[in-house]
Amino acid sequence: MKVGIMQPYFFPYIGYFQLMNAVDEFVVYDNIQFTKKGWINRNRILVNGKPSYITLPLKKDSDYLDVRERYLSENWNKEKKRMLNRITESYRKAPYFKEAYSVIESCIVYDELNLFKFILNSLEKIKEYLGIHTSIIKSSIIPIDHSLKAEKKVIRICKERNVNKYFNPIGGINLYEKRVFKDKAIDLYFLEAKNIKYKQLNNDFSAFLSIIDVMMFNSMKDIKNMLGLYKLK
Repeated sequence: MKVGIMQPYFFPYIGYFQLMNAVDEFVVYDNIQFTKKGWINRNRILVNGKPSYITLPLKKDSDYLDVRERYLSENWNKEKKRMLNRITESYRKAPYFKEAYSVIESCIVYDELNLFKFILNSLEKIKEYLGIHTSIIKSSIIPIDHSLKAEKKVIRICKERNVNKYFNPIGGINLYEKRVFKDKAIDLYFLEAKNIKYKQLNNDFSAFLSIIDVMMFNSMKDIKNMLGLYKLK
């Protein structure tokens, strides 16, 4: 069985969903510390032809809380309307705006202030839209010692889930050694996305934007093809 393990990201780029689609189970960390300036509560869309951030506003709280202990700010109900308006203005001329927007809107208007639950709902909805059938599992329900770090934690998750193949994004190639995993009877693979490029109206192409951008400019057939555009190392 194949597994991927990732942090919860807000409307992540297509590489995130390539990894999800490539495995049988996709574990999402809910009991890890929230990190600022990452991709947990923000991502980038195309605004006036340039990459620009959309961000989930968070309630002020301790920097040491886990993701599942963080909450959206109390003015989110007002901010979500602004975010939807921004997405609408940015993409209303995109060829697949109508289909994509209905899914994006359902994610953003979801009535939940808990950060992890909010993001998990959006991952499930996007997964369904993309036709991905992989199961998503919260890390906290896996009975392991969650104080473990790095590869030790990953290996314990794999063992508990009876996994013999672990897929990691290419960025982890300098973090994990195949030999260490092999000693535990686990094959480690690094997923490297191939160069994905598509037409963004008349703008110069901007890569690695939110899945929102991919959905707005590409048909389901093309997106399904993109999900397989990677190589394993």
